[in-house]
Amino acid sequence: MDVTLPNIKSKISTWKKHDSFYHLIFWVSLLLVMMVSNVPKLGFFQAFITDFITIIFYALIAYFNYFVLFPKYLKDRNFYWHFGALAAISILLTPIKTILLFLFSTGNAEAQSHYISNQFYIFFTTFFVGTSTTIYQVMNDWLVQQRDKKELESQTLQSELKFLKSQINPHFLFNTLNSLYALTLKKSDLAPEIVLKLSEMMRYMLYECNEKVVTLSKEINYMQNYLELEKLRHGSKMDINFNVTGTINEQQIAPLILIPFIENAFKHGINNQVSKGFVNLSLHIEQHDLVMMVENSKSPSIPKIAEKRSGGIGLINVKRRMNILYPEKHHLEIKESPNTYLIELNLNLSNN
Repeated sequence: MDVTLPNIKSKISTWKKHDSFYHLIFWVSLLLVMMVSNVPKLGFFQAFITDFITIIFYALIAYFNYFVLFPKYLKDRNFYWHFGALAAISILLTPIKTILLFLFSTGNAEAQSHYISNQFYIFFTTFFVGTSTTIYQVMNDWLVQQRDKKELESQTLQSELKFLKSQINPHFLFNTLNSLYALTLKKSDLAPEIVLKLSEMMRYMLYECNEKVVTLSKEINYMQNYLELEKLRHGSKMDINFNVTGTINEQQIAPLILIPFIENAFKHGINNQVSKGFVNLSLHIEQHDLVMMVENSKSPSIPKIAEKRSGGIGLINVKRRMNILYPEKHHLEIKESPNTYLIELNLNLSNN
């Protein structure tokens, strides 16, 4: 058998990964604490024997409870049966422990008399250890359940966010390609410039938006590209204004979370019944607080759409993403009048 020092260290290192190692440390530590109290009264040898026997019986009821009684308690949830069984086991162990302590105290009549006259104390301490293990196990199981619940919730949220983002990106591409298609039909000279803008936007979505957050400056740059593309598309038919105030430092924001509000503005602002529409967008940033206002023109009476248009999922998704990513950290207000549509978003970007 190889008993070299490295081999022993390896086995100890492996053992440390198991619960039995920490159980042994606990019982040895408890034995040492008890001996510190009893050695002055009983002497080292007698204190060791007495406390060792006590530890053995504590361990017996603790592990019997852990491996036998507690699993049955979890199955039946019978509180009274469980503690009744603990009391019965404690009553059974009490005389056995007393006899052992009595025998190992031969020659010490005072100690023997003490054990005989303190049967209730021996029962109580044994029962207390048993109930303590139950309380510990109940609390431990509850903490494990809470941890598993949080992990499941986190996994569910991440899956939902990935699904929502997978819907958002094609939505942008769908609208932009529609614009490009219309211009190519007209053989417009603006088509190449739109291709360049689209290329830059796609690069952002492919390489930046896979992260949970991006810098606010990159998101704003993406918004500017989007607005420039819309200006090229609509020309003089649409009055587009974008104003940014405040200080942009290293604030971070969930990617593509603001664009659907802007898309929604253009969807209403270019209604055929509006001779010259407008979209006014303003951003104010102060430390971690962002205020975005998007106002657009709209027709006083919007005709019913005979067939549902594709791609109308932006606002639904962004509201859901807001609730997931910024719970209690955002306030969205939508105001509608006969001629205008206004969205005001207050967003706190701290602790992304």
